[in-house]
Amino acid sequence: MARESAGAYALSGTKLFVEDAHLADILVVAARTRDGSTMEDGVSLFLVPRDAPGLYVSVLPTIDETRKLCEVRLDNVAVPAGGLLGEPHRGWTPLSRVIARVTVALSAEMCGGAQQVLDMTVAYAKIRIAFGKPIGSYQGVKHQAADMLVALENAKSLTYYAAWAVDQGLDEAPLAVSMAKAAASDMYRKVAGTGIQLHGGIGMTWEHDLQLYFKRAKASEVAFGDASWHRERVARLLTP
Repeated sequence: MARESAGAYALSGTKLFVEDAHLADILVVAARTRDGSTMEDGVSLFLVPRDAPGLYVSVLPTIDETRKLCEVRLDNVAVPAGGLLGEPHRGWTPLSRVIARVTVALSAEMCGGAQQVLDMTVAYAKIRIAFGKPIGSYQGVKHQAADMLVALENAKSLTYYAAWAVDQGLDEAPLAVSMAKAAASDMYRKVAGTGIQLHGGIGMTWEHDLQLYFKRAKASEVAFGDASWHRERVARLLTP
C-alpha cells in the first residue's frame, strides 16, 4: 500500500517470493495508490533502492536452492515523487506486459528442463541393465518415455505460439500465455517425476543431477500461477 503526502509516497507491505531481491540494487515495487472498481485500477509502480530505510530483504528457504527467492518487507519506506515509474494509478498495464513475457520465458525454461530430463532418462535406459537387457528395451519403459515426449512437444508448441503472440501484441496473447503455462506446469512436473521413476533411487540422490531438475520443476510449477489458476483464467477469457 502507498500513501501519498506532499507529492511523496510512503510504502508499506510485504512481497513474498521475489527472485534475487537480495542481489538487486533497485527494486520495482507495485503498490496500490487508490481504491478502484477493479483489481487492475489504482496500481502504481515505484523505484525503490534496496538500501532505503525501512526496506528489509531476507532470503527464504525453498525447495529449489539454485534459485533464490526473497521476502521483501516495506515499513513506511519513503519514496520521492521522482521514484514513481510511469503514470500514477496506471501501473497495471506495463506490469501485466512484463508478467506475460516472464511467464512465457519461464514456460520455455520449463520445456528446456524437461527436454534435458528426457534426454538423461533415455540415455540411462540404454545403459541400465536389468534381467540381462537394457531397461529401455522393455515395453513399459518405452511407453513412459513416449508419454514424456508427447507431453513435452505439446507444451513446446503452446509456448512457441504464446511467445509469438506476445511479441506481436495479439489480442489473444493473454489466452496463449495461460495455455502455455498450464501445459508447461503439468508437463514439467510429470516428466521430472517419470524421470525419477525410470532412474530408480539414484535419481533422488544428491550425487545425481536429476534431483535438481525435479526440484526446479516443483518450484516453477507454481511460479506466476499454477496450472489450475491458468486454466481458470483461460475459462474466464473464453467466456463471452
